[in-house]
Amino acid sequence: MLGPVILITLCLVLLGLSIRLFLHGIRKTANEKVLGRLAAGQPQLAEEKPKWVGLERMFLRAGLGRPTERFGLWMSLWAVSIGLGYLLFDWVGLLVMLVAPPLILRLYIAFLYRRRIKRMIEQLPQLLDHTVRSLKSGRTLSDAVMGGIEASDDPLKKAMGRVQRNVQLGVNLPDAVSDFAELYEQDELRMFALGLKVNHRYGGNASELLENLIKLIRERDQGARQLRALTGETRMTAWVLGSLPIILVSYFMLTNPGYMLGMWHDSGGHTMLIIAALLQVFGCLALWRMLRSV
Repeated sequence: MLGPVILITLCLVLLGLSIRLFLHGIRKTANEKVLGRLAAGQPQLAEEKPKWVGLERMFLRAGLGRPTERFGLWMSLWAVSIGLGYLLFDWVGLLVMLVAPPLILRLYIAFLYRRRIKRMIEQLPQLLDHTVRSLKSGRTLSDAVMGGIEASDDPLKKAMGRVQRNVQLGVNLPDAVSDFAELYEQDELRMFALGLKVNHRYGGNASELLENLIKLIRERDQGARQLRALTGETRMTAWVLGSLPIILVSYFMLTNPGYMLGMWHDSGGHTMLIIAALLQVFGCLALWRMLRSV
């Protein structure tokens, strides 16, 4: 009796959300047109700080932009999926739908961030090399860095658009690059920002400083490649140990489903399988931490 009531409630909630979003979209479009005409030629107001700074930071670092109002819709869909999971699979479905979507989103954002920052660090020496050539041709440091950003490729060019906007708003170049480096939390970017700060405060030969930074970044990259080559066997062993239990369970489910289902329907076997799954998760996390340290 409880199941149909919950299902009807979820349907009504979804219907209400769809109507609300539709009306909000109509009002927003009309308001934006009016405000656009009124604000033509007027100075722009500063954007309000988002409520969830950490979430915005994660999205920006992964190259997904700022969270928009659609995020509220996704949160509503997540709440509905939790209810459906409870209706279809009882408490197990509820726990899975409660934990799995945030975990998958977190892993996806982390994957995008690592891939993006790796590509940005690979492109950074090219930007610095362009900056050095511009400095030797007589341009100022700020103009040389801005020119290097324009000559770069994505994702570095898109990411360092933050630096360009801050400089255009009147922020000095070292502070703008320092803000960029703190957003992405990478040593190479922090060294770049530190070099600009030192040059801005004490002066000196900026081209020589940047050439040394290029050499340092390339040496770090070469060392990281050698480390990955030396630890390839260890990383492969960790992947095998982490995936072997999942492969075995999948094999048993395909060849003899009754074996695993019999354990699942038995009270003692049910407990054992849950404990085994938790131990597998903790073991994978431990292996992942060890892989990150090598």
